[in-house]
Amino acid sequence: MAKAIDYKRRAMPKQEPFERIKNFDEVALGYTEELARQEAARCLGCKKPLCVAGCPVAIDIPGFIQCIVDGDFAAGVTKIKETNALPAVCGRVCPQEDQCEKLCVLGKKGDPVAIGRLERFLADAEAVSGATETPKIAPSTGKKVAIVGAGPAGVTVANDLALLGHAVTIFEALHEAGGVLTYGIPEFRLPKSIVKREVEYVQSLGVKLHIDYIVGKTRTVDKILQEFDAVFVGSGAGLPWFMEIPGENLNGVYSANEYLTRCNLMKGFRFPEYDTPIKRPSRVVVFGGGNVAMDSARTALRLGADEVHIIYRRGREELPARLEEVENAEEEGVIFDFLTLPVRLIGNEHGWLTEMECLKMELGEPDDSGRRRPVPIKGSEFIMKVDAAVCSIGNSPNPLISMTTPGLEVGRRGNIVADEANGRTSRDAVWAGGDVVTGAATVISAMGAARKAAKDIHDSLTKKIRDKPA
Repeated sequence: MAKAIDYKRRAMPKQEPFERIKNFDEVALGYTEELARQEAARCLGCKKPLCVAGCPVAIDIPGFIQCIVDGDFAAGVTKIKETNALPAVCGRVCPQEDQCEKLCVLGKKGDPVAIGRLERFLADAEAVSGATETPKIAPSTGKKVAIVGAGPAGVTVANDLALLGHAVTIFEALHEAGGVLTYGIPEFRLPKSIVKREVEYVQSLGVKLHIDYIVGKTRTVDKILQEFDAVFVGSGAGLPWFMEIPGENLNGVYSANEYLTRCNLMKGFRFPEYDTPIKRPSRVVVFGGGNVAMDSARTALRLGADEVHIIYRRGREELPARLEEVENAEEEGVIFDFLTLPVRLIGNEHGWLTEMECLKMELGEPDDSGRRRPVPIKGSEFIMKVDAAVCSIGNSPNPLISMTTPGLEVGRRGNIVADEANGRTSRDAVWAGGDVVTGAATVISAMGAARKAAKDIHDSLTKKIRDKPA
């Protein structure tokens, strides 16, 4: 007898808004075992699972969900880690609603299975148990691979190549590993202890990690290639864009990179316990509508701002941020000023931001992105009182590596040009992937590109071993 189809997903327990804006603890509390098994039981176990095709790293989704149904959580984690070294991270920050869950058959008539929440559950269950199973590592190939950047792309390449028997070393510019997971995503969305645990798992495979090592300054890619057989560049997109409007040089104006890095990597929210002072203004505006803008606005609230505004030149339907993050921001009291464009920042005689001039907008015809183009409404100028502004409109890769690596082709925004299918660049023995190639994108898309590059690096290096004369 066929089981009845359950079209309603189980809600994720989370902190109440009035409580969470007073702390930096994780908002989403995760599934209990009972909720996880109820949610897992909804999966139809499709013979041709479309959800797997929607996953950039091709996790066996029905397989790990069945392990939850069976109560074998260790086996579920092992199955995920066949293709994903960062399950606790991906279960929290990946946009499953636009990837695997979007293709879930149940979503045609009801709610798709909460794949991301179940992935998080298994990863957290492994952490609670304290038992981490290390997969079998292939015999040594004798080849050495250098990874530039310990973010999602770099850690993924390191994981895959270490399992394949290569000697892997990661060179990280900052004093902690994790890349954007550490400096960009706030503690209340992704606790840093989780990032540390996932990185330490990859290190347990034999991967070496050098921090405070700036490739392009400490040593160039060419110098590294004198010691290593291949280099993968996964240095991310850490160069912020600004709006290029008058007043952006005033005190109290930040890039989202600086603002979030001060809080997350440098623990500014715990000043004076940590020596990172951070301004605690009363009226904050954030420019942009992506996840980073939501993170910045919600951080400002937790730092004690009386009022926080998201300034976005399109409407709510056009917001690029995850719906979950938008809803969390709304619940917490962030004010959304849609169809609004900042045109001038105004300061006092001491050089501090005090006001902002804006224009109201209306939506016209779609632009190249497919979204309706915002058009200024003549005569709609108005002034807002503000004492801090955070610019969160995008990022480009830092040019340091491209400037110090002759022959490395770059795009018009400074991104390294790499083959989408395998990560190969214009330089022999140099691969690249993640945000340094695409510009700021999702964690899981960076990991997907990294897995393709890792496979090609392995194929290239082992082919050379096979071709070597006897």
